[in-house]
Amino acid sequence: MKRILIALALLAAVQIADAQVKSPSAAAKAVTSAEAASKDAKKAAKVATWVKLAQAYMDAYNAPVGNAWIGATAQELSLLMGSEKPVSETQVELNGTPYLKVSYSNKDLYFGQDLKLAMIIVTQPVVEDALAKSFEAWKKAYEVDVKQSKVKDINAGLASIAQKYVSDAYNAYQFGDLAKASQLFAAAAEVSATAPYSNLDKDALYNAGFTAWMAKDYAGAQKYFEECVANEYYYDDGEVFAKLADIHKNLGNGEKVVAILEEGFSKFPQSQSILIGLINYYLENKQDPARLFELIDLAKQNEPNNASLYYVEGNINKELGKNEEAIAAYYKCADINPEYEFGYIGAGVLYYELAVKLSEEASNEFDDAKYNALVEQFEKALMDAIDPFEKAYETTKDENLKVSIAEYLKNIYYRFSTKGANYEEGYKKYNEIVKNGIN
Repeated sequence: MKRILIALALLAAVQIADAQVKSPSAAAKAVTSAEAASKDAKKAAKVATWVKLAQAYMDAYNAPVGNAWIGATAQELSLLMGSEKPVSETQVELNGTPYLKVSYSNKDLYFGQDLKLAMIIVTQPVVEDALAKSFEAWKKAYEVDVKQSKVKDINAGLASIAQKYVSDAYNAYQFGDLAKASQLFAAAAEVSATAPYSNLDKDALYNAGFTAWMAKDYAGAQKYFEECVANEYYYDDGEVFAKLADIHKNLGNGEKVVAILEEGFSKFPQSQSILIGLINYYLENKQDPARLFELIDLAKQNEPNNASLYYVEGNINKELGKNEEAIAAYYKCADINPEYEFGYIGAGVLYYELAVKLSEEASNEFDDAKYNALVEQFEKALMDAIDPFEKAYETTKDENLKVSIAEYLKNIYYRFSTKGANYEEGYKKYNEIVKNGIN
């Protein structure tokens, strides 16, 4: 699957500090006071008590961040953070992206290559699990708010918590902690769906499933994607169906794979992910080649310039013993995309494997005439393999793939090395590449 996490840059909600951010010590005192009030039976019956507690937890969550905000430059932050001074600066790389990590006593700030703040990671929170505790307090506030006088405040509080969870999930993803990212996205979805806000963040739910799937937590991914289906959120031409099919495949529920894909196909016939999933299913299970060609033709209609579809078509024809049709499909790949090397490789391998088969048949043939005929066919197949392999070698930019192709060409040219200088030179060239790699 080529799907990447949905709109990560957009999911990283801008963390602009509140106009009146409390210091960590002040936030801690406020939490202590609010918690004490919530334990008083008389005060606990009042919605204001729980509103105050929920807000105190959120203030505690925000306190270590101080006046830092996403998008700020280091120069801007140095002015706004006053007496706060960094304790270290280091260059780090996260998911292949370089950052300048500036560490403070209670947080790490990550600056991108544009020298603007990209992430804030709190290392010493005022209160552990402050978002979860704020969430519980808002739920309690709604429970005791019989007159619904604070619904607006509660909704704003729940929305803020959901946003913070999404931002934290993004950070976890950047650090490669997929399991944590999934949990945080799921928390965001749960909070957003909670009354009275009741505004399910379907993207967060999808991303909970997606990051669980990336982490190979297939049971968790299944749960979240099935919730997506239940909420009629299929994402990007039915991508959820393609993911669910892959999950059931990995869980060993083969009988469910095709049913899910066919259901997805009925709703999203234009979905390439679902089509490819169906094609792969029928290929792997060697079922109904007519259905396969039907699906490939549909996929071609959706993506007429997708060379890989012709490669798949070539492979199917090859499996069915239709070598001419396979070769035609393989070469069609290059017509569609001259930089797509796999069509050439497919053709070369077909000819080479045919040559190997003919060689085996010849070795078991005792009739001289038949033996000579098989040898002639064998040599022709090898000769036919040269052109596609040479084109594949020139086309691919993958050095490891070049060496693999060179192995085929070395063997072929060695066979014909006595037939002319060009074959001998070809053998020397590719033998050197096989031994020493690409220079």
